Amino acid sequence: MSFVIEGFEEKRITVPSADGPIEISCQTGGTGPALLLLHGFPQTKAIWHRIAPKLAKHFSVVVADLRGYGASSKPVSKADHSTYSKRAMAADQHAMMQALGHQKFFLLGHDRGGRVSHRLAVDFPESVMRLMVLDISPTLTMYENTTMEFAKGYWHWFFLIQPSPVPETLIGANPEYWLRNHMRRHASTEIFAPACWDEYLAGASNPTSMHAMCEDYRAAATIDLVHDRADRDAGKKLTMPLRVLWGAHGLVEKCFSPVEDWKQVAANEVSGRTVACGHYIPEEMPEELLAEVEQFFK
Repeated sequence: MSFVIEGFEEKRITVPSADGPIEISCQTGGTGPALLLLHGFPQTKAIWHRIAPKLAKHFSVVVADLRGYGASSKPVSKADHSTYSKRAMAADQHAMMQALGHQKFFLLGHDRGGRVSHRLAVDFPESVMRLMVLDISPTLTMYENTTMEFAKGYWHWFFLIQPSPVPETLIGANPEYWLRNHMRRHASTEIFAPACWDEYLAGASNPTSMHAMCEDYRAAATIDLVHDRADRDAGKKLTMPLRVLWGAHGLVEKCFSPVEDWKQVAANEVSGRTVACGHYIPEEMPEELLAEVEQFFK
């Protein structure tokens, strides 16, 4: 059973895809311009519970589980990992927003949700009015500029892409140990509300969900890079204003230059700054994020 954000309504939206019908689990609340919030790994839409009710005073807020995560569908992956390409995952979210009656919307994504948001904004620029991403540089930039420090700190990027069922089997031996070890590398696990933590642990403990999450990473290291390089070769860039926030205490701050990195893939204005926290900005610094979101999407 999903963690329900206060004042929000649970919905399941079926969307078409190359992998067959996909059910996207979402929650909606509020009135005003549409704002879609997408979570990261290994979490769910519950990450937004500290800011979504306040955002609902100004926006028609939609929080959704990505394909493979939370209560959304977890289709069997194709051999080329295209089932969990950011293009496929982005198309799910775009179709869901259209089904909810939102032809145009603001978009905010954290971590993997930021990567899906990047692809959504590239593939459906007519729908995304403004884009904000949290604690990431573009996927292609990060892979092509991997250093020893980055590989040591983000070793899960290279562990999760190993052939199935290697990471799935190792994680499945003790999902709670793995989850605590993974998440406390980026922040204290005390920041997570107990009900949210239970939901994240349920995902890590579900073999089908954990396999889907690994496929998300396998796609990022293969077919997603093909799509990103094709965009670069074609000169295809983001056209909407973009803002990036990242944790001052995290590895993105140490290893990358997010504003400059995003300028390389954007044709419009790019702005951003650090936030005094680690990786999990929505749960570590909700009030500061809330002010940023209201200002940028006003």
